[in-house]
Formats: sequence, structure tokens, C-alpha cells
Amino acid sequence: MISLTKVDEIVDRHCRTRQKQEHVIGILLDCQDEFRYLPRQLIEHVALRVDLPVTTLLGIATFYRGFSLKPVGKYPVAVCTGTACHVLGAQKLVEAFSRELGIKKGDTTADGLFSLHTVNCPGCCGLAPVVTIGQDVQGKVTQTGIRRLLKKYRPNP
Repeated sequence: MISLTKVDEIVDRHCRTRQKQEHVIGILLDCQDEFRYLPRQLIEHVALRVDLPVTTLLGIATFYRGFSLKPVGKYPVAVCTGTACHVLGAQKLVEAFSRELGIKKGDTTADGLFSLHTVNCPGCCGLAPVVTIGQDVQGKVTQTGIRRLLKKYRPNP
């Protein structure tokens, strides 16, 4: 559930001048950080506050890959599928993460902890195959090491 009061705080923090429209990407980025996605209600509210059509904000939110219109896990798992990672088994890693998390690529676990995505290249080919979990970069990831890797992000039972 999103808090429109929190959205207003984010908009107000960015919009100290009358030029509100130039701050839209920053506003959406902060909202994405706060709520982990941009629900329709949030986009409509921001559009009203910055005096832009909803379609303009939806265009921005769908153009940039950093934005999501559906909930993203607290720890997004991104498997690199660039050339070096592909050659070293990236697709097998995607399948292994999918089995371990019980979700398909593009989905989020029921507990909201993890979502699974692929990226073209985070730029650390020397560590291939590479996986990012949240902001953490994991290199030379193996299928057998996935469970141990995810354990660091799961709450203790």
C-alpha cells in the first residue's frame, strides 16, 4: 500500500521551484526507491502535482528500465546474460534461480523478498557469470551456490 503523504513529501523535496516538470525523473526514482514500484495511483498523483498528463509519466516509467509498474522484490536478482556470462551458463543460472525462488523471470516471490530479472551487462565480465542481488555484485556464480547465496538475504527462521 502506498502512502500519498509520502509521495507528497517526495514531490515537495524535489519541487522547490515553479519548474516542477524538470524534476519528474528524480521524483519517480525516489518513489521507486520508497515503494519498489510505481503503481498507477502514484503515477496519477504525481502527474497532478507536477501538472503533466498521466500518459507522459507512464511514457517515462515504461521507457526507462529502472522503473517498474509492478511490485519488485526487496532484493531484485538480476542475472547477466551478456556475452561472457552467456557463454559461461547464464541461462542455466536463470533456470536455477527460477526453481529455487519458485518464480519465473519477471516475477516476484509471494513474500516480496525477491524478484528475478536478466540484464544485458553490468560491466564486470571478468567475474562472469555475474548476478546482482540488490546492490551486491556476485561473481563466478554457480548453480550449486545459489541456495547459499540467497540465504544471506532471507530472514533467519
